[in-house]
Amino acid sequence: MSKMNILLITALLPIAAACGGDDPTPTPSPEPGGGGGGSSVTDVRPVKSSLIVDLSTDKAVYNPGETVHFTASQVLSGTKVRYRHGAEVIAEVDAAAQWDWVTPTTDFTGYMVELYKPTTAGEDMIYGTIAVDVSSDWTRFPRYGFVATFDDSKLPEGVIESEMEYLNRCHINGVQFQDWHWKHHWPLGGTREAPLDVYTDIANRTVHRSVVERYIAVQHAYGMKSIFYNLCFGVLNDAAADGVKAQWGLFKDTNHNDQDGHFLPSSWKSDIYLVDPANDEWLAYLGERNDDVYAVLDFDGYQIDQLGYRGDRYDYHGVKVNLPQAYGKFIAYMKNLHPGKRLVMNSVGSYGAQNIASSGCVDFCYNEMWDQEAEFKSLHDVIRANDTYSNHSLRTVFAAYMNYGKSGSKGEFNTPGVLLTDAVMFALGGSHLELGDHMLGSEYFPNNNLSMPQELRTGIIRYYDFMTAYENLLRGTDTSSEVATAITCTDPSLKLTFSAWPPKQGNIVTYSRNVGNSRVINLLNFRNVDDMSWRDYNGDRRAPALALDIPVSVTVSTPVTRVWVATPDYHGGAVQELAFTLSGNTLTFTVPQLRYWTMIVIE
Repeated sequence: MSKMNILLITALLPIAAACGGDDPTPTPSPEPGGGGGGSSVTDVRPVKSSLIVDLSTDKAVYNPGETVHFTASQVLSGTKVRYRHGAEVIAEVDAAAQWDWVTPTTDFTGYMVELYKPTTAGEDMIYGTIAVDVSSDWTRFPRYGFVATFDDSKLPEGVIESEMEYLNRCHINGVQFQDWHWKHHWPLGGTREAPLDVYTDIANRTVHRSVVERYIAVQHAYGMKSIFYNLCFGVLNDAAADGVKAQWGLFKDTNHNDQDGHFLPSSWKSDIYLVDPANDEWLAYLGERNDDVYAVLDFDGYQIDQLGYRGDRYDYHGVKVNLPQAYGKFIAYMKNLHPGKRLVMNSVGSYGAQNIASSGCVDFCYNEMWDQEAEFKSLHDVIRANDTYSNHSLRTVFAAYMNYGKSGSKGEFNTPGVLLTDAVMFALGGSHLELGDHMLGSEYFPNNNLSMPQELRTGIIRYYDFMTAYENLLRGTDTSSEVATAITCTDPSLKLTFSAWPPKQGNIVTYSRNVGNSRVINLLNFRNVDDMSWRDYNGDRRAPALALDIPVSVTVSTPVTRVWVATPDYHGGAVQELAFTLSGNTLTFTVPQLRYWTMIVIE
């Protein structure tokens, strides 16, 4: 079984260097772009980077006032550590091999920690960065991962710890356990009085309960939450012997002759047959089975699954079942049964999304994206719909399978495809279920045919640091804060075209929000992108054309005190303050670089 190499990388290369031959550390122009005669800021320190120091923390998320323990792979003479919230420096200390930081008491706040050295050239050299999330509730900014193999013989000593070390480095704060269970209608192997040490899952793969327990224990040590997966309405072919009644079934006809089902390979344990998820007796039955799970295993919640649109379906008595309404009832029942446990439910192709998000009982929205939602624009459509359905209270996680056309055979994920999709998802305020005991390439989570090349492993760390450090700017507001921002390149010879969301092929696309007293403008690079599907189905997407030193103008209506940019593609996501000129309502400055994604903040 191929596993990710999760040893911390000794020399984290800049992403642009891994994706092409461009200079990974271009020096921003010190001169503001555009006209004179207005206010100007010129005393900013340019940023360069030599990202040779790996930083790690002891947890994926912290409570306010909790102590963070940092470790650096090496100590360089004269280096310092500074903690930033946005561009504001919170504190600064001398660098060390290990050190502690007591987090501020403000809840739900992201920080970027920069290891740097001031140089005699008047610039800051960045040697390492890492994010810190201070949030008492992980579902405020969910960063969801998964595990899917529980056979002790396939997990040599130390592998579980190494896998979770990598997830911790990416700040994954919740982990879904896929295909861990014995039977869909009886998830715990055995009984609470006599749980099985070893059993098989739906595909007849071996599951060791000790492995499930070990994953949970290691995740909890990192502050992650462990969530078990199961359908809301699935039973196997031996369900009657376990007390499931035929009268609970979900049927394709009104005479209960043709039970709905999900049909699987003959080598698997059973097909899955469907029941009415709103049937009162079924709810009580599965609720008891979940009691068994929680009594034996220290799970923190339940990831509920469905199977998308089924067409017209009927209960045993021939009454048409409204499945979206049934999902709402199912969720409410499970929440009432275990109010202290977390609930997440899949909206497959957005089916039932409104009933799920408006239930008041799920902790974030989870959308499995398929062909009908394959465009980059679809990602925003889903986030906006979920935001509306939940009355602006829930964030969105995408179960979106990259390079799906390649997942049937051995190979590697395509770095440009994954990073551009993550850039769009994260800029829009969403997150991506993709990291686990391997990177996820299909709906069958144990499928590990595609591996992560080195540059993608590096890039993923940078992107998750960025999403976490700047979570308040990216995910701290709802879609009502969206605004259209007009940006113009002031050098026609560069032939760069900017356009506001939705994305347009060949353009640099802006997605903007007002956050507090700041305008946050995300630049997303769709230059030389051949199609507008996030899936990069065949894994052949090229990296967008790199743009350097882009002089731009933006119309503003309020005074400007600071302009800064950050990007996961350069300098480890560190803040780069920019010189600017404000003449009337016209703000001009130079964007240092754009590979996939650069965030501009105008304060």
